[in-house]
Amino acid sequence: MREGREYAEKRPLNFKMRKVDLCLSSEGTEVILATSNDEKHPPENIIDGNSETFWTTTGMFPQEFIICFHKHVKIEKLVIQSYLDLVHTEGQLQNEEIVVHDGYATFLRFILVSAFDHFVSVHSISAEGLAVSSLS
Repeated sequence: MREGREYAEKRPLNFKMRKVDLCLSSEGTEVILATSNDEKHPPENIIDGNSETFWTTTGMFPQEFIICFHKHVKIEKLVIQSYLDLVHTEGQLQNEEIVVHDGYATFLRFILVSAFDHFVSVHSISAEGLAVSSLS
């Protein structure tokens, strides 16, 4: 009986799920499709956690990439860091933050329909949220 009570006393009382950046390769995420590929700037750079590396388009539109989480996730916020894509800014990265409501996903598909230049760079996609379950 004493052993059971000791176990109960050691359990955390307020267990909380840890919010993480779900779009990191270190979390098991992959870029499973990209419509352009430059070997110096591959699509995997989008999810490597380093905003100094990037994926670049190869001059025609539309361009597309798909991120696979390999698990079901609940996304609360997306942050897209790019250059010459969303708004025209010279010499600085653009950060677009999107708050997501009921954002359950296994894949994220991004389509770049047009841009302010022929070449666009996507430096990172960040998805703050929780892993809900693994795929079976």
